[in-house]
Amino acid sequence: MAPLPLSTMPQHPLDAQFSYLSISYHHSLPFVTVVALNRPKKANAINAQMWKEIGDAFSHIGTTGDGCRCILMIGSGKGFCGGIDVTDEKFFSGIDCNYTGDDNSSQDVARKSIAFRSQILQMQSAFTAVEECPVPVVAAIHGACIGAGIDLTCCADVRVCSPDAKFSIREVRLGLAADVGTLQRFPKLVGFGSRVRELCFTGEDFSADDALRIGFVSRISPTKHSLIDTANDICQRISRNSPVAATITKASLNFSRDHAVSEGLEHVALHNSTALMSEDLVKSFMMKGGGAIHFEPLHSHSRL
Repeated sequence: MAPLPLSTMPQHPLDAQFSYLSISYHHSLPFVTVVALNRPKKANAINAQMWKEIGDAFSHIGTTGDGCRCILMIGSGKGFCGGIDVTDEKFFSGIDCNYTGDDNSSQDVARKSIAFRSQILQMQSAFTAVEECPVPVVAAIHGACIGAGIDLTCCADVRVCSPDAKFSIREVRLGLAADVGTLQRFPKLVGFGSRVRELCFTGEDFSADDALRIGFVSRISPTKHSLIDTANDICQRISRNSPVAATITKASLNFSRDHAVSEGLEHVALHNSTALMSEDLVKSFMMKGGGAIHFEPLHSHSRL
């Protein structure tokens, strides 16, 4: 059963563009957009088309003047994401060892490697769009979150899960190293210690309690049925704040994670030298005692 009744939520204009994602306005939180992985019969396993859709969706939400201040990312059906769809031949056509073409140069390992690299970069870029989305992304994880599901949720800003959530960095058990972000992002989220390396090397499952203990999720909902209530509370508290402040905060957190403190300070000084001129600052101070504040939506991002 889906963690949110998707059919009862107002459709988002972007929704019609996607086959394997459901994009909707939140039914009760006015500034929250819900992005649902929507292949429930396939455990939300990500095929090539769905992979591209994730990149497209998160490249546009929050950048089109849509008023979005926070994204709630969920999985429909019995689990969040069962990993990569290994039955989709598009993922592996570039490394097909049974190629029978007449051009002998096509069998050259170096040439095949150069040709395949672009696909890996494209897949990485699609998930990085979640990380680079200007508004905070809250991932609500229930059931299985395997392989590519870990890659994807590593790109979210906040992760919460239900007590029945099950995680696995499964790639090593399939004969490959995770190459879409887990090995780079997961240790930066939780540390490079022995337990993290054990999970990466063994591909074993780890529980919601394990995920909380190492800091991969910030909280576990009291029951599996209350997961969305837990996520909604976080989304509501994020979305009541200035969208300018949230955007600058996210950009600074991401930049500072990958740079020295001095560089991070310079980065936030550059951005805040403009952001502090925002009318949002005055509004926030005037209403610091409580109450709802009307913040203007962010402008649409300019595109060629």
